[in-house]
Amino acid sequence: MEVVEDQSASWARAAKDLVAGAAGGIAQVLLDIVKVRLQTTTTHSSAFSCASNILSHEGPLAFYKGTLTPLIGIGACVSVQFGAFHYARRLFEDRNLRNLPHSPSTLSYGQYFLSGAFAGVTNSVISGPIEHVRIRLQTQPHGAARLYNGPIDCIRKLSAHQGVLRGLYRGEAVTIYREASAYGTWFLTFEYLMNADIARNGYKREDVSSLKVATYGGLAGEALWIASYPFDVVKSKMQSDGFGETMRFKSMRDCFGQTWRVDGIRGFWKGIGPTLLRAMPVSAGTFATVEMAMRAMG
Repeated sequence: MEVVEDQSASWARAAKDLVAGAAGGIAQVLLDIVKVRLQTTTTHSSAFSCASNILSHEGPLAFYKGTLTPLIGIGACVSVQFGAFHYARRLFEDRNLRNLPHSPSTLSYGQYFLSGAFAGVTNSVISGPIEHVRIRLQTQPHGAARLYNGPIDCIRKLSAHQGVLRGLYRGEAVTIYREASAYGTWFLTFEYLMNADIARNGYKREDVSSLKVATYGGLAGEALWIASYPFDVVKSKMQSDGFGETMRFKSMRDCFGQTWRVDGIRGFWKGIGPTLLRAMPVSAGTFATVEMAMRAMG
């Protein structure tokens, strides 16, 4: 009977983590097209120049190119991120309790990073193809010369090139590296700031104000991108690259090498400005929503 109750409690915790994560996964697409254009082209000198060019030549709706796919998948992605993170966290807590039964099961910061990295790798299965489709739609020619008529048409054509794995999942290796470093840093930074606040003020986690949760979440978002941005640049280049004879990058390593030879270290940070500008409010909203949802569900 006790085993059944433990299993039920475990499933309930997992469901709570997934629901809370989904609640925090809305509104993460604005300014993304500016970042991707800066990463994949050399025609714009700044984020403002890029945004102005998009507005004047393609209209205001162009800023939402490719957003249908991530809007549909963003709840699932954030749900998976938080569900996987808390699953890994509980495994570490159980391991700590077994090894040191008379000590707190609190995770070390290395374990927080590994839990976040596990969440990122798990999430990459979903985020890889979703972001590939988004990037293709954001970088295709405007007007009659466009290559894809929408997300479904894009998925079909990408899969037809070299199959699902080499077509739709192109750039998956660098996506895994990006997700592991990004979400390891994301969760580690947030938990560090939360734990430091709790230790400093001597109250419980649920007593941390919503404003502080949002602030720590926003700072975690900045850390996420700083830790993973070079991988994101390479991913965008590979996922906007041509097929067959028009392919410029043979592999992730080749893309890193060509980027370094052409632009040096600056080539790996193109578009970081609008990315960090967007990261603070988006990440703040995500963590605040997830934390409040988990508190509401007990």
